[in-house]
Amino acid sequence: MRFSSVWLRKKPMDYTLHQASGKSGLQKAMTAFDLTMLGIGAVIGTGIFVMTGIVAANDAGPAIILSFVLSGIACAFAALCYAEFASMIPASGSAYTYSYTVFGELFAWILGWDLILEYGLACSVVASGWSAYLQELMKGFGMQLPVAISAAFNPGKGTYVDVMATVIVLLLSAVLLSGVKESSRINDIMVLIKIGVVLLFVVVGAFYVKPSNWTPFMPYGFGGVIKGAATAFLAYIGFDAVSSASEEVRRPQRDMPIGILSSLAVCMILYIAVSVVLTGMVPYPQLNVGDPVAFALRFVHQDWVAGFVSLGAILGITTVLFVMMYGQTRLFFAISRDGLLPKSIAKLTKKSKTPVISILLTWIMATLFSAFVPLNELAQLVNIGTLFAFIVVSIGVVVLRVKRPDIKRNFKVPFIYVIPFLAVLSCGFLMVNLSGQTWIRFLIWFDIGLIIYFVFGYRHSELGKMIRQTEK
Repeated sequence: MRFSSVWLRKKPMDYTLHQASGKSGLQKAMTAFDLTMLGIGAVIGTGIFVMTGIVAANDAGPAIILSFVLSGIACAFAALCYAEFASMIPASGSAYTYSYTVFGELFAWILGWDLILEYGLACSVVASGWSAYLQELMKGFGMQLPVAISAAFNPGKGTYVDVMATVIVLLLSAVLLSGVKESSRINDIMVLIKIGVVLLFVVVGAFYVKPSNWTPFMPYGFGGVIKGAATAFLAYIGFDAVSSASEEVRRPQRDMPIGILSSLAVCMILYIAVSVVLTGMVPYPQLNVGDPVAFALRFVHQDWVAGFVSLGAILGITTVLFVMMYGQTRLFFAISRDGLLPKSIAKLTKKSKTPVISILLTWIMATLFSAFVPLNELAQLVNIGTLFAFIVVSIGVVVLRVKRPDIKRNFKVPFIYVIPFLAVLSCGFLMVNLSGQTWIRFLIWFDIGLIIYFVFGYRHSELGKMIRQTEK
């Protein structure tokens, strides 16, 4: 087994597979169905219950249908690249692990550090959203939390801590501690209920569709459709967390591509179906509200269904938060197993093979951010981190196809020199259109990561230790 040296030392694929299958590996308990539910759980949340109405009202009008088609296709480009990697390298760490094999340790650390920020902020943003939605639901029953504990630290508004955000993070941490088999079953149940609620809206709402509401179909022109697609693209990006589960799948080479692509396909169908019915029920200018799906049902006097939709929204946000926390724990596990973070973080329980310290670290991070830090502008960092990972994976799949054509691939990206290019192009377009402040914060986090690597990671790297032993 040959190793390259210095900062661009690459982890051989057989070594990565050995890590995933050895004593340090996680419990293999998930199926293709569990992976599909994991992907749907990550994608179907605030996007379908909130973003559909906002994009229709502000950007695309009834042509939001086309926006979701275009953004779904763009996201599928990256999903195909993830599927090929997942079928070759069934190990935790997702894009971090893939880049370690293709580009080397320093680049892998940069991407892993970037994903820590992405998942950490995503957990916090979603937890804060869950809290806000629940409190709105509570008001309908005449209940209200004291202002001081209703939102993150903002003395000007009289808020100091978001208690409900800390509660949901604690509960989901407890679910993760129960083991991957038990926690995936709980996620499956919540996702099935959520899908049922979405389908209930589509079926009931279809009886109240007025074709006249689809006219004009493209009120903001094709430019509005493209703008809507750029916004809607961000509703799909949670699927990448599915690849974090590679090491815990019984038949990863077969099931990972199925889970990634089928979850994206189901989500795309649901987004389009909701968009068609929603814009047919209510004139699009009226959909710029915080709960457009429930609003549409109240608009046609179907308040009982609106109540179920509110339940579906709560479950939708819950599953998104669960998958984001799950992805964060497996990322911490993979990076620390490689020695780039303290090895203790990768310690597993003997019985359930659960990374306890990784889960506790994720719990602390999500709790502190969601409870005390207002995350309005910081939320864009979630998007830039995900888009960066998509670009790296899309380039990496081409590089590995050229350098290692001998590797067995149970799934191959079709049109290898076209689809990854389109993925890079679409993700790059979205990245350059993010705000300058987002880029500055991203670069600051990047610099902090470099310092940590050269102070700690470079010296404690497991791969580095193996290289030094072979040189003696």
